[in-house]
Amino acid sequence: MPPNRLFSTVFCATALSLSLAGGAAHAQKGPFMLSSPDLAMGTFADKFVLNGFGCKGGNVSPALVWQNVPPGTKSLALQVFDPDAPTGAGFWHWTVYGIAPTATSLAQGAGNTAAKLPAPAYGGANDYLDTGATGGNGNYGGPCPPEADKPHRYIFTLYALAVDDLAKAGGIPKTGTPSLYSFVLNKGLGDNLIDKTSFTATYGR
Repeated sequence: MPPNRLFSTVFCATALSLSLAGGAAHAQKGPFMLSSPDLAMGTFADKFVLNGFGCKGGNVSPALVWQNVPPGTKSLALQVFDPDAPTGAGFWHWTVYGIAPTATSLAQGAGNTAAKLPAPAYGGANDYLDTGATGGNGNYGGPCPPEADKPHRYIFTLYALAVDDLAKAGGIPKTGTPSLYSFVLNKGLGDNLIDKTSFTATYGR
């Protein structure tokens, strides 16, 4: 084989190999995932439990970390929900909206003061609103299920959105209830919901 043809063959084979390797690496990028180093054992330590309604916790919001935010994401939204609360409609404990797509975590205590949220994120309402249970403690309200109940589940869900202003896109006020936001997130946004990821921790007393 002439030298120039041999070089061309080797070059093309090498380029194809690199292209396939690059494609495989891209394809192997992991799934969108959410977790908490503070809840690694799957349950809440007293530090993260509500201080009120008979509970004596510290009511500090746990740290959260996530990875592999999907391409096209313009903002992230967090909701924490207890489906086992004896209300007939569950109970919302923590909501954060407008999280920048470049963010990869919420620090421990980020739910306790607006200053600890990564700009331009803002805390939404929870179901402790106007009870005084969280006081001036931001928008996080820790678990406090009724005594003798089977341990409740607390579902942390992070949404990746193709809109940068969730309230505007959904036509709802920033002060809207968690259920209203949840409807917009799961149904109202349609294809603008790119992906979501969840994990569950439990707590009983």
